[in-house]
Amino acid sequence: MTENNAALEDLPYEELRERAFSIAEHRLDIGFFVDLFNHAPAMNDVADEGGSLGDISGSLVESIRAAKQVFGGGSVGDLEPLFRARFATYIRAHSH
Repeated sequence: MTENNAALEDLPYEELRERAFSIAEHRLDIGFFVDLFNHAPAMNDVADEGGSLGDISGSLVESIRAAKQVFGGGSVGDLEPLFRARFATYIRAHSH
């Protein structure tokens, strides 16, 4: 079932995030989480210190936990519209 654009865009950020994360977790889609991290301000700090996302290791479960921390609770600030759009796009593309 496909949801219309307005319905997804009107959801609270946390609900939209949880729905996208749930789909990605079910699909074991590490690429989704990598894409999010690549756009996160925290990753810019890591890159400035000489690191990269490639230096981050761990299981999918650890990646999901880290993503929930980084992208939860209003911690994305001015980038919330970017992540809301990414979550909504992901849900539209992968929900059944």
